Amino acid sequence: MHELVARHGADWAAVGLSNIGREYPNDLRHTMAGPDDRPRPRDLHPAFYGSFDWHSCVEMHWMLVRLLRAAPDVVPAAEIRAALDRHLTAEALATEAAYLDQRVYWQRPYGWGWALTLAHEVGSWDDPDARRWAAAMRPLAAAVAAGYARWLPKAAYPVRYGVHQNSAFGLSRALPYAVAADPGLRAAIGDAARRWFATDTDYPGRYEPSGADFLSPALTEAELMAAVLEPDEFGRWLAGFLPGLAAGRPAALFHPVDVSDPSDGQIAHLHGLNLSRAGCWQRLAAALGADDPRRAPIGDAVRRHTAASLDQAAGSDYMVEHWLAAYAVLLLT
Repeated sequence: MHELVARHGADWAAVGLSNIGREYPNDLRHTMAGPDDRPRPRDLHPAFYGSFDWHSCVEMHWMLVRLLRAAPDVVPAAEIRAALDRHLTAEALATEAAYLDQRVYWQRPYGWGWALTLAHEVGSWDDPDARRWAAAMRPLAAAVAAGYARWLPKAAYPVRYGVHQNSAFGLSRALPYAVAADPGLRAAIGDAARRWFATDTDYPGRYEPSGADFLSPALTEAELMAAVLEPDEFGRWLAGFLPGLAAGRPAALFHPVDVSDPSDGQIAHLHGLNLSRAGCWQRLAAALGADDPRRAPIGDAVRRHTAASLDQAAGSDYMVEHWLAAYAVLLLT
């Protein structure tokens, strides 16, 4: 167990347990069919009605499952299991699946990717409760996979900015599920990644970040390509895509960003950028050989970005707390 998980895991679990049951405030993204179509969040989303918005609630559920697996002696395991039992029921998740299946691009690809991350987490865990949750998740996972199958062949261009519609991050979140459970989806993700990104060179990382980024367009793309290319092929691709890495360039990607107002929901995203960058850098380092000269500056970037925002995952403003801990756990487990 990572020492930071041992130190902070109980606080993150407390945040997650509070968030998934907190219905308001709620940024309900629902296209109304008429003047009487004014449901409460939990009417539409009986499993994922909390945490301010649907995708953040899915993230918090994943985080709780992940902590339960990775640090069962640190977190309140019985309380987490009881909360997941209340939310991850077959009936509730069937309602979630039906809602998503009726809406072509709702939560695409960010919420889709996190839903498959949750499905993979429970589906890959040999635990009696997890087997029950995994069975309940199957309709939702199937709806998401079908959505990807409809979308990816006709998505001629990726979305490259640093918020929810970022194409590379959504595919990276979906890929472990696809590898384990859906060969067709795995092939579609690989095809899309190569079609979108294989010829990219000399990425202008000096222009990052934008003011509301919680993802790095450069690093999410590189992380996805590390997962879909063979190691030698990826090494060559990365050398062309970010040719200055061994010298710590572009410098903008190696240094944490400042967050001037964590109560502003858009500015608060920048705390997520620090932690998601750290995670991407960490996974890129793992894809490089032990003697690769790019690993040393990348390791320094991981440490700096982690230190910059990890303490905001619990005890901070709700605009940060309703989602950031998931990125801390994604980085450290």
